[in-house]
Order: sequence, then C-alpha cells, then structure tokens
Amino acid sequence: MNAIAFLELSSIAKGMEAADAIIKTAETELLFARASCPGKYYILFSGEVAAVSASLDAGAAWAEGFLVDSCLIPRVHPQVAAAIHQTAEPAAYGAVGVMEFYSVTAAIYAADAAVKAAAVDLIELRLATGIGGKSFAVVVGEVAAVRAAVDAGIASREADGFVLAHCVIPSPVPELFEMIG
Repeated sequence: MNAIAFLELSSIAKGMEAADAIIKTAETELLFARASCPGKYYILFSGEVAAVSASLDAGAAWAEGFLVDSCLIPRVHPQVAAAIHQTAEPAAYGAVGVMEFYSVTAAIYAADAAVKAAAVDLIELRLATGIGGKSFAVVVGEVAAVRAAVDAGIASREADGFVLAHCVIPSPVPELFEMIG
C-alpha cells in the first residue's frame, strides 16, 4: 500500500453502492466501509496510487449529491493504517499528544503529517465511530517530538478550520494508557 483514500457520504444506501464501485473499479483493499454517527457512511481503502485514484473517482460518482468529503493521500505513512486498525504498538510511551477534529479527513491528513514530522508512534486514529462524527489521533514519544508532531498535524493545510482541540501531556499517568485504544 502506498496510498490511502477516504469517502464520507450522508447516505448509507449510496455509501454501500459507492463502496461496491470502489472495489470493482480497480485493485484496492477495503480497510473499512460502515455506517456511523450521525447517519453517515464512511469508506476507507488503500492500494497503489493510480488504482486508489480511479476507485476514489468511481466512488465519488456513485455518491452523487451525497458526498460530504473525500481525501487521497499518496505515500501515506505506514503507521496511519496500523492506527486505524488499532494494531499500533508503541516502542515506548513517554509523552502523549492528542489532536481532535470535526472532520474525518482532517484527522487522517493530520495523523499522516504528524508521523512524518517527528519520531513518534501513532497509537490510535479514531474515525467518527461512536463519537458523534468527530475524529482524533493519539501520538506518543519524547516530549519534544510529540510537540513537533502535534504542531505539524494541526498546522496541516487540510486540518485548517477543523481542529477542535489538542494537547501534549509530558508525563501522563500510566492509567491513561489503559484507556487508549
């Protein structure tokens, strides 16, 4: 996988049609396709850039007037997909940084920017499920690296206007990590 794409639709039926078209259009891997809060349908898939781009175009065409948002990230950092699947295991915890967004696409772009900007581990990327359509990313590492990653994530052009809140906790209590994930 070297690219990732995401579609957000305001119709569950059209979302299912779009997901089917995405997979039938080109060789892509469906990471998830599901209904979520507040009555939206989210589709995330990956593959080679050309295939993902073609499938994104096909999915958007099926979405018709129900397309809320979409994104395509070529050369996505491998930690992004691992965090979405909640399979990320950090080397060490240290400081923790959290970036919270009103938009799923903003969270994906910000998470990618954060892990490309500093030596951190992306341990969670929650995309709208069970949190009222909001999304958030959690990074861990040395304090300076976490600060640099969070700054890069919230400053990414695609996150502009969608940042709800963010924080860096230099020495979190161990119990905090039991609640993540």
